[in-house]
Amino acid sequence: MLKILVADQIAEQGVKRLGEAKGVEADVRVGLAAGELAAVVGDYDGMIVRSGVKVTKEVLSNPGRLRVIARAGVGVDNVDLDAATAAGILVMNTPDANTISTAEHTLALMLALFRRIPQAHEHVTTGSWDRRAFIGHQVAGKVLGVVGLGRVGRAVSERALSMQMKVLAYDPFLRSGTVMDGRVTVVKEIDDLLPLIDCLTLHATLTEDTKNLINASRLEKLKKTAVLINCARGGLVDDQALADALNSERIAGAAIDVFPTEPPKDSPLLSCKNAVLTPHLGASTAEAQTAVSTDAVDAMLDYLCDGTIRNAVNVTDLPSDLSPRDRAYLDLTGRMAAILSVWCSDGVDRVEVTEARREGLSAIGPTLALQAVVEMMNPHFQGRLNLVNAAAFAQQRGIDIQHATHSATQDFHEVVKVRFERRNEFHEIEGAVFADDRPRVLAIDGYRMEMVPDGQLVMIFNDDRPGVIGLVGTLFGNHELNIADLFLSRQEKTALMVLKSDDSVSEAVLEELRQASPILSVRTVKLSSLHVR
Repeated sequence: MLKILVADQIAEQGVKRLGEAKGVEADVRVGLAAGELAAVVGDYDGMIVRSGVKVTKEVLSNPGRLRVIARAGVGVDNVDLDAATAAGILVMNTPDANTISTAEHTLALMLALFRRIPQAHEHVTTGSWDRRAFIGHQVAGKVLGVVGLGRVGRAVSERALSMQMKVLAYDPFLRSGTVMDGRVTVVKEIDDLLPLIDCLTLHATLTEDTKNLINASRLEKLKKTAVLINCARGGLVDDQALADALNSERIAGAAIDVFPTEPPKDSPLLSCKNAVLTPHLGASTAEAQTAVSTDAVDAMLDYLCDGTIRNAVNVTDLPSDLSPRDRAYLDLTGRMAAILSVWCSDGVDRVEVTEARREGLSAIGPTLALQAVVEMMNPHFQGRLNLVNAAAFAQQRGIDIQHATHSATQDFHEVVKVRFERRNEFHEIEGAVFADDRPRVLAIDGYRMEMVPDGQLVMIFNDDRPGVIGLVGTLFGNHELNIADLFLSRQEKTALMVLKSDDSVSEAVLEELRQASPILSVRTVKLSSLHVR
């Protein structure tokens, strides 16, 4: 039975979905103090939070069975990612669910600033009627500057373009001069962007590098008629500098939905003029609340039930959504590495994953290498080792992880080779996913074959001489062990025989095999059954 802790208020549809899931028990415990949360979190397989719960290092000090934290929303600054990663806990978010709602709120605030809607509302409610006092500006023809061209930034840009605005963007991860089919111009430096725009909207993540990204010196670079909007993260703006700019009429206005501390009881923005302030409403629509909750539940259950990872925050280089082909190669790499694990009891110095491809896999090569480390070392490691903490595990132990790609020269469009080295020893295995979406091992240490890697495998290296197959078959028969499949491969004077057994093979049988004169070595590994697609 999977146990899920819902530690923050989520939409009823999300709670209902948990209740309908088979083999899942959900506890809704909102409002737990930090100490209370730390005391119970280890009793659960998964936890769902929003922005109200702080998942600190102390909360995760005794993680117990906790394997995943799902953030119903985008930002994860309320989760200590380093502590979660060290504990092997996957952290995921729901980046798509509230994109439209946040983009719409950004545009609503922009229109409120340009048309002075809040001030006009207050004017009318006091019994006044002076239309001339509230002459505003249309947004058509204005230049919008977007800082951060991720999901929300692109959604804002798309809608701004439809209102006949010109859009410029700054994003340090963009290299091309234009994006979105040439409709958005990319400016290389944020300081070059600021003097050119009529409205600045922020959609960047909050990091040490982006804290107070908009400070006094950058506010000086804006036009006096420009306005600023922040629906991303409060720490992106120096609130005191912004308040000073507003009060001195250095810029025309600002609309702020997020604050460094919420609620912003002592914020200097509360009393400054030409400011529109909202209480973190970017994702506060009925549609977004439902979507972030159900997306968080679905992503968490997918991971806990079948290992599917979506929208991972603390898994290096893993795309947010893997294609079926990507998942097949991730599974294949894990199975091949598990076979290699039989030689890894004394550790490894280097792990290398090489892709030989024609049509190409997606950008999951580094993740394939981490998956190889996980499956090679898990049988020899006391603790939780997975994709979340594999990179840290390797770094701490001095394991060199490499990933390489080259053009395929064989008859397979995509071939993956996994290799490990330890001092003067190495072993490697090669495989591919065939057109039937089933993985095949194509070679083990150069011994060619075509084997579906699943079930109980017995790998027998032997002198290549007559009678070995009969010897092994007789021994298995004498112990009433059924051989489900058999693969043979030869190299010069030695051979590799891989058996699939319907039953586990006891150590006594294995030792009897090892004592036979033609047998050089015997290794066994048990792989999980393949899911039928």
